[in-house]
Amino acid sequence: MKTLDKTSLLTGALAGVTVVLLLLGASTQSILVGVLLVASAILPVLIAGLGWGNVAAMAAVLVAGLGLALISTPLDALSTVALMLAPAAWLSHVANLARPASELGGPEDTLAWYPLSDILIQIVVLVIVAVLINGAISGYNYDLTSLMVDQVVVAMKTQDPLYDLSSAAIDRMKSAVYIGSPMFFGAIWVMILFAGYYVANRIVQLSGKNLRPREDMPSTLRMHRYSIFAFLGGLVLVFMGGNFAMIGALICGTFGAGFVLAGFAVFHFRTRGKSWRLPVLWLGYLSVTFVFPAFFFLLSGLMDTRRAIALSPAGKTTETETKDL
Repeated sequence: MKTLDKTSLLTGALAGVTVVLLLLGASTQSILVGVLLVASAILPVLIAGLGWGNVAAMAAVLVAGLGLALISTPLDALSTVALMLAPAAWLSHVANLARPASELGGPEDTLAWYPLSDILIQIVVLVIVAVLINGAISGYNYDLTSLMVDQVVVAMKTQDPLYDLSSAAIDRMKSAVYIGSPMFFGAIWVMILFAGYYVANRIVQLSGKNLRPREDMPSTLRMHRYSIFAFLGGLVLVFMGGNFAMIGALICGTFGAGFVLAGFAVFHFRTRGKSWRLPVLWLGYLSVTFVFPAFFFLLSGLMDTRRAIALSPAGKTTETETKDL
């Protein structure tokens, strides 16, 4: 953690103001631009934390939270802080953690950085907690989703009088929406948080303010081997029904997104040096919106689980090597 100084506080405050402006701009733009602005609102906090330390990240969260509370409502501000800003600040904190490699059996005069696999697990857990907190704040429950589905069915019948669904079909739709919404939202937010971390990390590295050295993500971005058991536990909860099914679906969605990200890293690593690499990578990214390609990357992530630690010479942040645990 960097020392408390005016530069860190000012940088954090500026980052917090930027967050507020991005979220305000999102409300006045088209849906696509609005979504991009909301997703990019985590970048100022991540950049402040990764480049200027915990004080800057905390100042950014505090200023942004107070600003949002003034222009909207305290509940909306709390929801934004819980879902977006606090996870980003914590993520920047753990990414800057390092310890002497000799404490882990490594060489002297070398630093061991917080493993990328553990950072990915932190993202997954943060999203699970944030979604549950926001669900409690917003009053998300089966009755709410049931009302939403009923309104959609009424709207469809208004447009097409011949449109008709049986009561059993509507009940199945309500259950699917109740379980599927947290799973889908959690998976998307895991990917957004990781993408934000990646972009912020590159920006800070280019500016020369980075504490953590650049590492080879295709070879190190994997899920921890024990995360498989959490994923399987989520699957068990899905079959229990009710609130347990909703929580289980959320766990499956978030951990599944982590495995998909790891699968992409494996894909990048195994296509290195191939002449056809670039078009195949683009095809892979574009096809992930479909179920089968996404399952392929999920399976790749599940089959290659490990925990690698990035090592760098003490006092230098330009190069790393990795050590598997």
